[in-house]
Amino acid sequence: MYKFFLLLGLALFTSLPALARPSVPSSLPTPDPMAARYMVTTRDSTIYSPVGDRIIPVARLQAGTLLDVQPDEKGYFIFRFANASGFIARDVLSAAAPPLPAARDVALLHRNSRDYLLTLHPVSVYARADSQAPLLATLAANLRYPILTRETDTTGLRWMVINLGGRLAYVRADEVELDNGIPILTYHHILRNRDNRRFRHTSTTTSVEAFDRQMAYLRQAGYLTISLYQLEGYLRGNENLPARAVALTFDDGLKSVYRYAYPILKKNGQRATAFIISSRIKRHPQPWDPNGLQFMSLSELRAIQSVFDIQSHTHFLHRLSANKRPILLQRSQHNILFDFARSRRALTQFNPHVQYLSYPFGAFNRKAIEAAHQAGYHMAVTTMRGKVRRGDNPYTLKRLYVLRTDSVQTMARLIANRPQDVPPVDTPVPIRLPPLMQSVMPLD
Repeated sequence: MYKFFLLLGLALFTSLPALARPSVPSSLPTPDPMAARYMVTTRDSTIYSPVGDRIIPVARLQAGTLLDVQPDEKGYFIFRFANASGFIARDVLSAAAPPLPAARDVALLHRNSRDYLLTLHPVSVYARADSQAPLLATLAANLRYPILTRETDTTGLRWMVINLGGRLAYVRADEVELDNGIPILTYHHILRNRDNRRFRHTSTTTSVEAFDRQMAYLRQAGYLTISLYQLEGYLRGNENLPARAVALTFDDGLKSVYRYAYPILKKNGQRATAFIISSRIKRHPQPWDPNGLQFMSLSELRAIQSVFDIQSHTHFLHRLSANKRPILLQRSQHNILFDFARSRRALTQFNPHVQYLSYPFGAFNRKAIEAAHQAGYHMAVTTMRGKVRRGDNPYTLKRLYVLRTDSVQTMARLIANRPQDVPPVDTPVPIRLPPLMQSVMPLD
């Protein structure tokens, strides 16, 4: 069945509805093209940018670097950095004459790229595709940066071309990794090993012990657990995410998520998305029974919101037909739309921004995709296996499964950008930032 949905998703990719601009909140000022001016750094300077949840130091600029900047109201100048804005102190800049870039350079600077590089250690940035060219900056570790194009110099060395503050800049390809996508992990049911009698051989049931080890690995290895709002911002090219980013999703809304997953995630300072079957929400909490599939109550859903973002897993469509096929595939677009919209309305008591959908059993077709768009969802996830990259169809996003029998080492390799580089999980190696990159930007 998964093969059927995979082929269907590929067939639908080129004929999907366009999306409206998302309501992803941003604290960054909107650049004013009329206020732009060129300035040059008078000394080596630190620049800051929002990455994930914080504004952090992201690079060290060399003295004499030309930037296309605009002033903001907090004593900084702003400029383009990756998908968002960079900030630099005003007292390290002086006015400079604007350059006269070639038409090719102008076109490149405005290219909407789908390819990204990852910095796993501090990386040098040059003024030209030449290791002897002037050094412009040093990028911090753990960044995800859009690539405008690629070049090869006269020695055969390959380079990645990026936009750094409104100018072309060059990074050696052998110093970075090409981004293979952001993983979305899928979970359903969680039970302690000693209590699991009925679901021991069900692949969608994870043990509490294994889940605790998996989340400890993510924390120790430096992964940021991101929200789907952040993922949407990244896919639209207006949000920066770190190189080590992962989204956690839980389908169905089972009580075991409240009982076991919630405290583990809270302990680790991690976040996740809960896709809820809105018709199965209980009015009052049920006595715990590990031998049954129990659903969360109103109070339990409210309790987990410090960790979980509540999104939709449909209302009445999470069912199988008599021939064991998802009933969604037998419904008209009108009926699917009615159900999708009803689920959004039912879940607004927990979250006024229900914008994401998980198809029941991963089942979707053209009618379901159209209905998701019409119902106001911005993205939908499937059971197709893979990672998420810019340019992917937002209504057929892939996910990854960590099976009940998988070790932490298997999970680590599954989510890694290059599985062959994963060290033994007994000693996970977090990204260690140099002293320059460890502080947080002062906001006042």
